[in-house]
Amino acid sequence: QTSQSIRNSYEEWLTGQGFGISPFHIRWQTTLFNRLFYKWGRWKPRLLYIWFTLGMVFGIIAMFGSIFLLGKTLIQTLNQMMADSPASQNDHMLQVVVPGVNLPISQVKHYFFSAILISGVLHEVGHGVAAVRESVRFNGFGMFIFIVYPGAFVDLFTTHLQLVSPVQQLRIFCAGVWHNFILSIVGLLILFPLPALLFPFYYIGVGALVTEVVEDSPASGPRGLFVQDLITHIQDCHVTGVDDWHACIAEISELPQTGYCINVANLHQLHFPSRVYKRLDGSVECCSNNSLSDVCFSYSSKHKRQQFTCLPARKSIQGSQECHSNVDCQKTDADSVCAVPSIENQTRLIRVRHAPHVDMLFIGYPVHLQYAVSLSNFVPRYDFLSLSFPVVIETFCKYLISLSGALAVINAVPCFALDGQWILNSFIEATLSNIIPDKQNRELVGFFILLAGSVLLTSNVVLGLWMVTAR
Repeated sequence: QTSQSIRNSYEEWLTGQGFGISPFHIRWQTTLFNRLFYKWGRWKPRLLYIWFTLGMVFGIIAMFGSIFLLGKTLIQTLNQMMADSPASQNDHMLQVVVPGVNLPISQVKHYFFSAILISGVLHEVGHGVAAVRESVRFNGFGMFIFIVYPGAFVDLFTTHLQLVSPVQQLRIFCAGVWHNFILSIVGLLILFPLPALLFPFYYIGVGALVTEVVEDSPASGPRGLFVQDLITHIQDCHVTGVDDWHACIAEISELPQTGYCINVANLHQLHFPSRVYKRLDGSVECCSNNSLSDVCFSYSSKHKRQQFTCLPARKSIQGSQECHSNVDCQKTDADSVCAVPSIENQTRLIRVRHAPHVDMLFIGYPVHLQYAVSLSNFVPRYDFLSLSFPVVIETFCKYLISLSGALAVINAVPCFALDGQWILNSFIEATLSNIIPDKQNRELVGFFILLAGSVLLTSNVVLGLWMVTAR
């Protein structure tokens, strides 16, 4: 009896504080912001009328546009499933994100949740302010956590909402996706001119600045990369920024291993005699002393016969010109040959230049090098400036644009339990009342459209998750 009494008291206290707790779901509602919402909703009524009318037009366009986007994405996914080789997920306009799979775990806490919370709050602020503008009673504002995802909601007086005209309802229901769209535009207006905004403090276009090196990664070590290093070349590919870095690594992964011009005399001087044998993948190994600094190279002699030699990698290629054949080398030195590292398939010997330090040499899968470092386009002009500040702004804007834009698209889908359901119902009432006089028939039309939209959205989510997690 005592424990039941304590439980009842605790539940009453939670209810009094506006908390609601159920499996996987915690919510909190308050009237603390009601006065603020009424102030916003009554500020410059004519301007707000124009603002939310524009939002209504956008919401209707977004509702039809979301069906097109989901349909196109579903076709792309089905084509990819039936294809022999999977296509890049980046080709999709809409893509399911899974933390740890196609979304870095390190960015979930600081960027993903922050951006989705801000997008959700501004979405609901749009509904609330529009409702006050259309004389619908505003009961309260709240926030929730569903499993681990944060969000927000507004509580409107349903009777008032049903009494206003369908066009007024459209202004209210479309206000959320409209505000998400505007938030994405604001993010773009910060992201694209960011180099100009930060120009007095940071400059770009001179290389990729290292802001973090993963501990015990291929890029760490005494002759690896360090924070504040400026990468200017990877192999003979010029790097002016982060995009170049990724593009160069992608190109290196697809092309055959690059060779290095080595003078024949130096080659014989540095050569370590060893046994030549084939690895399991068919590639040739000629270094048998288990040294981490020696690499097997192949080259063609004057008699066109392919030979293999074990060389100390750094001494052999430090400052050497890169090549694809002996002809490339003999343009500058007639006694040079193009020696190509003979390493396992799909792995590469990669030289990274980050002056004034000695070049970093990397042997392995190029993608491992790609994820071993965090880079920035922005180089600080002064020592006291933060290396990570531009990266934080840039990354957060990208998340804000993506997630707020995604909320605008998904919520506009004519699907049960989403804003698109109420947008569609109000749109049908505003446009088809004269064409289909019977309200039940109009509701039936809306039901079938909502059913089709729900199936379309569910199919995209299910197949998208399968594509992301199963491959």
